[in-house]
Amino acid sequence: MLLAAGGLALAAPAAHAQNTRLLDHNTLAWFTYNGDHKVSAKWAVHTEAQWRRVQLVAHPQQLLLRLGSTYKLAKDVKLGGGYTYLVTYPYGRYPTAELGQPNPEHRAYEDITFGADYGRLHLTHRLRLEQRWLALLDPTQPTEVASWQYQNRARYQVAGQLPVQGATLDDNELYVNFFDELFISFGPNVTQNIFNQNRISGGLGYQFTKDFQLELNYLNQWTQHADLDAATGRPVFENNNGFRLNVVYNLDFTNAGRRD
Repeated sequence: MLLAAGGLALAAPAAHAQNTRLLDHNTLAWFTYNGDHKVSAKWAVHTEAQWRRVQLVAHPQQLLLRLGSTYKLAKDVKLGGGYTYLVTYPYGRYPTAELGQPNPEHRAYEDITFGADYGRLHLTHRLRLEQRWLALLDPTQPTEVASWQYQNRARYQVAGQLPVQGATLDDNELYVNFFDELFISFGPNVTQNIFNQNRISGGLGYQFTKDFQLELNYLNQWTQHADLDAATGRPVFENNNGFRLNVVYNLDFTNAGRRD
């Protein structure tokens, strides 16, 4: 897709040539949950959890927890923001986690999401800005954080949903879903990975109700490491492939969502 091509084009100057890159392949198994819990006509609380594994489920890759809020600006336009906690574990042939220990990260984020219908296909676009604080561990006490490094990142995602049965997606029906997301790092402390990563995913979903959906997708992830390989001085890229099992579950705490 276009985002993937654009991301790899940005990566090319850093790598100088394809044969200078070190490639690391890992098999992914991502188990994710997200929900927007309505508290008023326009406001909702966003909750999200992701348990990311490599070598299928044998080893941890990352743990992500996100809490935020969304504001409905118009029918298909939402503003959002909040906090993300992430832990990256040592994995792969060229681990990014410092000193062989889990590396925590704190983030603040702000985003805007807008959608549109094209016949039966519903597309959504999301632009997200992240302010990241990455842990730098103490070499003398590897389980302790010595300091925090600040970075910025921009993300753009396009996602689609297409009913399998009929013109609209109704309860107890299947749908096709997909997304492509490009990550670009910018500002201070960004080194090799201005192109940070790209994710492409697609598969089938089942809508039990409008607030409860289950999705099983194929996932492909390209990631460029921030640092050159210490032994060879070459840039390191990950190409990870696997599946993503996603649960969407929303709650409505407004009067309109309550049952007698």
